[in-house]
Amino acid sequence: MSGIQLRANGDRAVLVDGESEAVAEPDSLPLGIELTDALHEWAKVAAAVSRAEPGVAAGAVVSRRGLQLAGRVATSLGVPVRYVDPLSGAESVVEPIRLTKPTRPSRPREPMPWLTGLTVSGACLVITVITVITLAAALAETYSLLALASNVVVTAGLLPSLWLIHRQLIWRWVAYGVAAGIGLAWLALPFVIF
Repeated sequence: MSGIQLRANGDRAVLVDGESEAVAEPDSLPLGIELTDALHEWAKVAAAVSRAEPGVAAGAVVSRRGLQLAGRVATSLGVPVRYVDPLSGAESVVEPIRLTKPTRPSRPREPMPWLTGLTVSGACLVITVITVITLAAALAETYSLLALASNVVVTAGLLPSLWLIHRQLIWRWVAYGVAAGIGLAWLALPFVIF
């Protein structure tokens, strides 16, 4: 549909194709239930106001509401809509509103704190390795499979948290250190068990 005309036909809103003059009910177009109901409600009110000898205020309200609905139809269909006022017969062209996505302001790139970050990662690595190996060694004295089970529990418990924080600016260094520490603890586990 290249151009559409919105008008009231009795107490029903109709949309007329500008080229073929084909009349379409709003229900037959992809306008949505809310907009379709609003169009029919507007047409009923316009018909009632025209039968009751409208005052200036009532006619202005009907005209303003019709223009608003024409704008919504134009935006929904993406084509200009010619609005015919049911009370005065005046015709107005309403252009569709082009919706644009709001752009997010870009954050300036922050400098990478390599020295501090690697220091934090190294400290977390040492603490994790010492803690996991100490736990595994203590449990290996009782039963060697308990050391394996402790590594599985520690790894399964920490990995979801590490995954959540590995993209955070500061916490990523902690995640890298703890992940490397868990990896080294797994490499050291055979030496602890045997």
